Amino acid sequence: MKKRVVITGIGVISSIGIGKDAFWDSLLKGKSGISPVSSFDTSNHFTHMGGEVKQFNPEEFISTKRLKVMNRATQMALASTKLALEDTALTSEKLAGCRVGVSHGTTLGAAQTIEEVDMLIIKNKAISERLFYQMPTHAAPSMISKEFKFNGPNFMFSTACAAGNYAVAYGYDLLRLNRADIVFAGASDPMSRIEFTGFNQFKAVAPEKCRPFDKNRKGMMLAEGAGILVLETLGNALKRNARIYAEVLGYGLSCDASHMTTPSVEGIAECMKKAMREAGITIEDVDYISAHGTGTLANDKNESAAIKEVFGPLCKRIPISSIKSMLGHTMGAASALEAITCALAVKNDLIPSTINFETPDPECDIDCVPNQARKQTVNIALNNSYAFGGNNASLVLKKFIQ
Repeated sequence: MKKRVVITGIGVISSIGIGKDAFWDSLLKGKSGISPVSSFDTSNHFTHMGGEVKQFNPEEFISTKRLKVMNRATQMALASTKLALEDTALTSEKLAGCRVGVSHGTTLGAAQTIEEVDMLIIKNKAISERLFYQMPTHAAPSMISKEFKFNGPNFMFSTACAAGNYAVAYGYDLLRLNRADIVFAGASDPMSRIEFTGFNQFKAVAPEKCRPFDKNRKGMMLAEGAGILVLETLGNALKRNARIYAEVLGYGLSCDASHMTTPSVEGIAECMKKAMREAGITIEDVDYISAHGTGTLANDKNESAAIKEVFGPLCKRIPISSIKSMLGHTMGAASALEAITCALAVKNDLIPSTINFETPDPECDIDCVPNQARKQTVNIALNNSYAFGGNNASLVLKKFIQ
């Protein structure tokens, strides 16, 4: 359990860029990935905008034959895994004999397939073998292992918007417990009519743009994407002279056991405390917080209150930004993409901004890094994620020092 775990590869599919470099460049420039939704008809909904990945061509990563048995979440998961594999310079020869695990997360990965199957049932039509393969929740990690011949542990976490952090946390444990040599950890979710309709009915979706922590915020912005991080023990990474983005120090998990959709201040505060205790750090050590920051009234208010409860007056000096202002809320993939953001912030000493910020909210009186990326030393970053059902996960990353 004393093994050190580091991040050596990154793969990204997002509405603001495909691949680590395009994603990071867009984050620093404050680019928005929000556009009119085109994957389904939104005319009967209250809102019509979302964070679709319109520049994603799965054929560039996967053969046409194999694409037929993959839903969109699986396609994005495989593509981001391939990008992460290329980024880490691992070859099939180097992976030979290694126990390579997959730890993945989602909210409703098979959502688009479920919608298609539902229509077939209504019309009393047969369900094809193609759709049958796409249906299981665990389709993405299973297909990743099959595609790349990863024979180690294989897991899927369905803890909604915290799933990415759960997946990284479990990958971290697999390595520390010597149950794997390398783990591809992350999450994926597609743009879904089911989710879009549900959040619209809640009136939790902003009409034009997501404005986390702004007094006049009007809600979240539904999106899609995938993020994969390559985790391995420090010893293994040094042995092959790998590039190291950041070290994983620890994590905290908790369940509010309270409201189904509204996060608990006490629950998410305790989650952050757990993460810091496991990481062996204090509140004075945290240089950056990647907020869950959905842009809804309740989330931003309660997250701000929890941060103030944990960090006290120090919260005024800690940069706390939400990249959901740019790429939207990618559901299960969100905290995986935000973990990647933290790793890049730690590596480059740069902090992405919260765009669309106009009017300060007295109830969210934190430094949300408004509208402009910031150059600042980041030794330790805290990544927060909260999900329906009260599932909370906080992850601690640290600048690598040998």
